[in-house]
Amino acid sequence: MKNMIILVFIFFVAHSLTGCAPVVVGAGATGAYSVATDERSTGNIIDDSVITGKVNANLLGDPLTGPFRIDVDTVEGNVFLSGVVRTQREADKAALVASRVEGVRKVTNNLQIGSTSFGQVIDDKVIGSKIKGKLIKEPGIRSLNVDVDVNRGVVSLTGVVDTARNKNRIIEIARTTSGTVKVIDNLKVK
Repeated sequence: MKNMIILVFIFFVAHSLTGCAPVVVGAGATGAYSVATDERSTGNIIDDSVITGKVNANLLGDPLTGPFRIDVDTVEGNVFLSGVVRTQREADKAALVASRVEGVRKVTNNLQIGSTSFGQVIDDKVIGSKIKGKLIKEPGIRSLNVDVDVNRGVVSLTGVVDTARNKNRIIEIARTTSGTVKVIDNLKVK
């Protein structure tokens, strides 16, 4: 059982590092590109990755929170929680767990209460893929700097962008993508 928990922890740390900060994982081209284009300093990217990993580990260790249902993104010490959890109590506990991690400046709790069907999960993945595809094609947009999470049609955009114009364009792309119900803007202009 202990080995299983360690493997799950490693999975979450690796998964969390590939969101907004692939540099820590990255010996590959994606990591190098992200470092070269991310508006944050390398130190901030690493700090944010460490915070994300610690929040994920603490969610995993808490008996009430379901780490498989909660996505954690961190930008300059600000933690953004998204996903679908069963109860308001679980959402509140996840925010509390995140707020207790060293280095966290603020927690934004965008967790939805309820359940998600397998079909909805597939639909959300399709919406997210469409948005990422459009961002990749968009001139001037550094798509690897933007994390796109979709839960029940609600799109959460998290990351750091270089201009307000690009931020507005990213939001517009997400908003006009078929299937999008709502867009949550967690983007920061640097």
